[in-house]
Amino acid sequence: MPKMKTKSSAKKRFKLTGTGKIKRKHAFKSHILTKKETKQKRNLTKTGLVHEFDEKNIKQQLCL
Repeated sequence: MPKMKTKSSAKKRFKLTGTGKIKRKHAFKSHILTKKETKQKRNLTKTGLVHEFDEKNIKQQLCL
């Protein structure tokens, strides 16, 4: 049986933490930034964690 391939899109978007949680970046930070407040843009720069309900699907895409 062949090896499972990871989804390239998931590989580029998510990273694992040391405790096994999944880090992600926030959306809405790529363009149309002039109408957004500085505070909002600063908070979108920080990484977030994937919700526990979505972790199973993402780990499956990453072949973990």
